[in-house]
Amino acid sequence: MESSVYDKNKGSSEHEILEVFKREIGFNPPRKFSRRISASEALVKRIGLDGKLNGHEGCVNTIEFNHCGDHLVSGSDDRRVMFWNVATKSLVLSYASGHIDNIFQARIMPFTDDRTIVTSAADGQVRLGQIAENGHVQTKKLGKHHGRVHKLAVEPGSPHIFYSCGEDGLVQHFDLRSNTPTKLFSCTPFTETNNQSSTNNLRLNSIIIDPRNPNFFSIGGSDKYARLYDIRNVDFDQPVNTFCPKHLINTHDVHITGMAYSNTSELLVSYNDELIYLFQKNMGLGSNPLNVTNLDDLEDPQMYSGHRNSLTVKGVSFFGGNCEYVMSGSDCGHIFIWKKKGGEIVRVMEGDRRIVNQVESHPNIPVLASSGLEKSIKIWVPVSDDVFALPHDLQEIMESNKRGREDHSRVTLTPDVIMHVLRLHRRQALAYIERRRNRDEFASDDEDENDGYVMGFSDGDDGNSTDCNIV
Repeated sequence: MESSVYDKNKGSSEHEILEVFKREIGFNPPRKFSRRISASEALVKRIGLDGKLNGHEGCVNTIEFNHCGDHLVSGSDDRRVMFWNVATKSLVLSYASGHIDNIFQARIMPFTDDRTIVTSAADGQVRLGQIAENGHVQTKKLGKHHGRVHKLAVEPGSPHIFYSCGEDGLVQHFDLRSNTPTKLFSCTPFTETNNQSSTNNLRLNSIIIDPRNPNFFSIGGSDKYARLYDIRNVDFDQPVNTFCPKHLINTHDVHITGMAYSNTSELLVSYNDELIYLFQKNMGLGSNPLNVTNLDDLEDPQMYSGHRNSLTVKGVSFFGGNCEYVMSGSDCGHIFIWKKKGGEIVRVMEGDRRIVNQVESHPNIPVLASSGLEKSIKIWVPVSDDVFALPHDLQEIMESNKRGREDHSRVTLTPDVIMHVLRLHRRQALAYIERRRNRDEFASDDEDENDGYVMGFSDGDDGNSTDCNIV
């Protein structure tokens, strides 16, 4: 066994040397060289903690590298947006977002010299931050949802266009050249009699745009279906396509927390208290999945297991120049990296004392950033001369995560428990409304509002968030 591992690592090292040689003699353009080296398994196994970015006073819910990868933007429960120099690990800029609740998403608009930032938060607001030459930041509200707004999707290559989705089920289209957003549609569940129901909206957690065709975008939320839409369709009564693993079609206790597109339009979907799945274009169920009659004919998507996604709204992402790997955080505090093809675990790192929520890849080189319930952001690079072995207790970690998923799926609620939960939600909603009455919309960031967000959808559109302490 040891000799086979050695031979494998030796082969990977020789591959890296060959790629360097090709670059030196002109056969490997810089971008092509970077992508091939980033996909080296030996290099991925050398990734370790390079440093931390400290400055936030609350859980860090969103991180994103800029186009060049030399800077990173982050947003937190402290309602501040921060810019970081990745190389020096220093804070470049920090500003009050204007949100009055936890920031869930902060995105840099392309081709704006990193001076235009859009954010969304638990207060339902979508806001703009415009950075002037002197470093002063002007913020304003662009739009509003009735409920939390977890994700924004920026159109690739556009300095103006992005989308939002919220727990009110609404999908909105924003153009920074316009004063008001366009309300596209409200997402509702599928029914037997029609394509979708008009009575109850789905709570949406994720929205992403296909990088190869920005006309297509996908959304996911409080049911099991990932929905694909075409912005060119005037009528959004139904999606263009839907995706779901066939064994989840007849379940009612799973929902989607995060999605990502590969550079070849493969759709990666992460489910709450379930696993991660990779869908090819030909795996769709059509515009109405209830019309599918023979589930046995459906092809199984690639599956990625070992982690646990239960307590928070976790993202999922690709890694490598050609998306050769899949990454996710976990409730156990670890970062998991799988081979996209085959689903083999190649690297597991301890990323947080409690929960890792977000793992984001550098756009050009094999570097990644992670954040979770801790107040710091971690930067990971190939720092080791030797490959890191998988944790010696990995099997125990995976078994514990698996037991947690299975125990959660067996939980049944008695009528007394259901009534207690409803009363608790009502008290929380009333307390939240009272708190909102007692503060201005643009409250000072000096208030103590450093609560994190733990999974627990609200029954209404009150925008209530819960404490991040895990007990």
